Amino acid sequence: MIFNFIRNRIEMKINQRLCRFITMNQFVAFKKIICISFLLVFFSLGLVNFAIAQELQNEANFKSYTHIPGYAKKKRNNPSFFQGNKKKEKYFEGWYFKMVSPDGSSILSVIPGISLSENGESQHAFIQIINGKTAETFYHLFPIEDFAFSKNKFAVRIGNNYFSEDSLILDIRNDSTSIMGNIQMSDNIMLTNHKEKKVAIMGWYRFVPFMQCYHGVVSLNHNLKGRIKMDNQTYNFDNGQGYIEKDWGKSMPSSWIWIQSNSFTSEKTSFMLSVANIPWLGSSFTGFLGFFLNGDKVERFGTYTHAKLELKSSNTDTIKIIITDKNYTYHIETYHNKSGILKAPVKGSMDRRIAESVDAQLVLTVEDKNKKIIFKDSTSIAGLEHVGNMEELKNKGKKK
Repeated sequence: MIFNFIRNRIEMKINQRLCRFITMNQFVAFKKIICISFLLVFFSLGLVNFAIAQELQNEANFKSYTHIPGYAKKKRNNPSFFQGNKKKEKYFEGWYFKMVSPDGSSILSVIPGISLSENGESQHAFIQIINGKTAETFYHLFPIEDFAFSKNKFAVRIGNNYFSEDSLILDIRNDSTSIMGNIQMSDNIMLTNHKEKKVAIMGWYRFVPFMQCYHGVVSLNHNLKGRIKMDNQTYNFDNGQGYIEKDWGKSMPSSWIWIQSNSFTSEKTSFMLSVANIPWLGSSFTGFLGFFLNGDKVERFGTYTHAKLELKSSNTDTIKIIITDKNYTYHIETYHNKSGILKAPVKGSMDRRIAESVDAQLVLTVEDKNKKIIFKDSTSIAGLEHVGNMEELKNKGKKK
């Protein structure tokens, strides 16, 4: 309406000023030129405003930001926030966005992050993608100057790509590939709600300053809307389900198991387990953490809750684990399927190669303390990583 008013006023002024000096044909042609010029200017301003809207609010560029008052407290209380704003070397940080279409025909995991080498000479941002159906992987490298983060919330930008708990925008174009898309996320289920005391998935280990690697859970489950086009293939995630977690620190563990799925037949069900060899004061131990979302209830378990873990079997194809805490016993069986090769950090540099399956089989059975089965379900859309020496995890079940 504002645009029409301005246009009408311009046309009226043109009529009043010019009709006395030029012929009618000249007048009509000149008026068209003026109106077209106005439209171009108006449209250009609109594009500028749209571009600004795509930038982060209160953005800080990793390479050039100055002191951010209060940010240390914000990131300490919110693991999803960018944690590495003061790091210069031997550091990595990455967020893991998993997206599954309603029928399971499209499965993509997108991992944005940064890598700072041991001596700090090599620094870059990256976007890593794994196709859960084909096991194809992609690693796209960006100058570290392209990485920016929000001062007020979890939101990061890598070039024209944007990532937050409610939005993912991909714009990767080069000579070999084109990846474009916009995914909206809603109804996120967090590890804790606003009424609960904030407890990170790592418990008190989250605040130990010398940990090799830290883990965070951003969204246990959420709804998806949008599409991603990779070259000539379009992936539709409307009404699909998503999951977000993250890691940061120096290096991934020497050996670990990671299992995750929120694609069960039961609605609002999500499960994650991470088992790893944890360096500790000159020695090491097998530590673990995880959660089980069943409806509106979230159960946490881990080393810090004094739960017990028994690694029953682990080979290249099958992993069986039993976890027991004061309330429940979890029986976990996973069966390996296709794997894609991802890059993982060693002292900040993305020099390690690991295999991840996004379409593994998972059978989860949960019993209460009276041995009554309260949940049993299976899925063929589960994330699975088993890296390193599994015997190392079996033989170091207790912290020394």
